[in-house]
Amino acid sequence: MRAFRHSRATTGATKFRLMSADRRKRLSPAQSRDAALEAARALLIESGPQAVTLKAVAARIGRTHANLLHHFGSAAGLQKALAASIADSVVAKIAAAVLRAREGDHDPREVVDLTFDAFGREGAGALASWMILTGNEDALDPILEAIHRLVDEIAEGHSEQAMPLHEETLQLTLMALGDALLGAPMARALGLSRDKARELAAAQLRSSVVSEG
Repeated sequence: MRAFRHSRATTGATKFRLMSADRRKRLSPAQSRDAALEAARALLIESGPQAVTLKAVAARIGRTHANLLHHFGSAAGLQKALAASIADSVVAKIAAAVLRAREGDHDPREVVDLTFDAFGREGAGALASWMILTGNEDALDPILEAIHRLVDEIAEGHSEQAMPLHEETLQLTLMALGDALLGAPMARALGLSRDKARELAAAQLRSSVVSEG
């Protein structure tokens, strides 16, 4: 009886592995790339940017190192694609929040939180810094391009506000990036609350909206 149960469990495990392998085989190139980016993002949040390697991502999704090389070319290519994926995933939310804030029916703090979260909780700040330190000088390009598209989208039809928008975006992005990298220790050293940088950014954004209104 024990042998039967063992046999049945072994058969079940084998069947699961075969089904998983079959699903992996059926993935299109685009699906395989998306799965790799999803795994890379999870590794980034769980263990930091140094954990985002081709080997680690390949192991997590059950693919080979060569398969990921085909999609991304190198670890730097994977990290740059991950930065672009993170940027694209938050831009739509930030755009909607900015528009609501500028129309006066929503607190600008939402814009601040979304931007700070993108660089902090979502790992964009740590990833960009790590890539720059390891020699990937164009690390910030995907993030900056996404933010530039965001500003252009918001300013469309409001050319007189384009420069203030660019200035506000520059200030907010630099504050969010700095907070992601040094916010916690700086706040502790100065005896301030951890959210102080967000409060300052929100106050500045509210002031800008009022002065333009």
